[in-house]
Amino acid sequence: MSSLNSTTPSQPPSFLLLGIPGLEKEQFWIAFPFCIMYAIAVLGNIILLIAIKTESSLHEPMYLFLAMLAFTDLVLSTSMLPKMLTIFWWGSGEIGFVSCLVQLFFVHTFTAVESGVLMAMALDRYFAICYPLRHSSILSMPMVTALGNLVLLRGVLMVSPMCFLLHRKDFCQHRVISHSYCEHMAVVKLVCEDTRVNAIYCFLVAIAVATFDITVIVLSYTMILTAVLRLSSCNTLHKAFNTCVSHICVILPFYVSALFTYLNHRFGHSIPQHIHILVANLYLLVPPTLNPIIYGMRTKQLRDKIVVLFQRKGI
Repeated sequence: MSSLNSTTPSQPPSFLLLGIPGLEKEQFWIAFPFCIMYAIAVLGNIILLIAIKTESSLHEPMYLFLAMLAFTDLVLSTSMLPKMLTIFWWGSGEIGFVSCLVQLFFVHTFTAVESGVLMAMALDRYFAICYPLRHSSILSMPMVTALGNLVLLRGVLMVSPMCFLLHRKDFCQHRVISHSYCEHMAVVKLVCEDTRVNAIYCFLVAIAVATFDITVIVLSYTMILTAVLRLSSCNTLHKAFNTCVSHICVILPFYVSALFTYLNHRFGHSIPQHIHILVANLYLLVPPTLNPIIYGMRTKQLRDKIVVLFQRKGI
């Protein structure tokens, strides 16, 4: 019996999320802009999904990848914002051990999925601009579906071991997480055992995903820029630039905030903790809020279809 107890991991029944340490009084008011951004993200991405689903003319690779991005944004923001708002407004920071691991899984999995979808969208623009005659045959419906499934499978396979490793660890009596959601390294800090494997694995996953996806995105847009500058038609040149600018406006907020969050984790020990947590929260909230706005405003075909959709509904 004693040997059985010694091999059973000691896990707390629940954790206590603090929200934004150092801004306990201010976070009540911080919740209001966060709630507005979340409402915009949910409404905007649902409208995008409905428009793309109901309009057959939007059943093209670019818009199908955009639908994947909208779905990812919905899952990503919903996995952490509702709980975060209950912490900010009602001080309800308690979260069960399993619920914490589930939140951790969804946040990190769909962060990886979002990066993969952005990479797929860059590839789509590369084939559309550099190989327009072969675009539909290269990125056929089965290929788009396969890419989407691969991106999702990659996220699941890479993040699942993080949760598995945490589930097998012994946790200390201290169960307070100095964060607004169950972020991996914040939970790892509560483990009483050696966590070097957890830290190294998390580092390798982040580097692998970011390096591969950013390399593909940079190469795609470098070749797109080279091809676009050779175009003789001003109208075609303007259309290609306009499409690419929309994608770049979506990519930059995601990767810039991700880079800041990562560098702050590794080297930003002098940066106040509340700044780090605010940026980490915005990193998961700003892209889902901005993406439907950017595509809805800058993509004429999509904007026109959304207007038609509202007219049908009598809004």
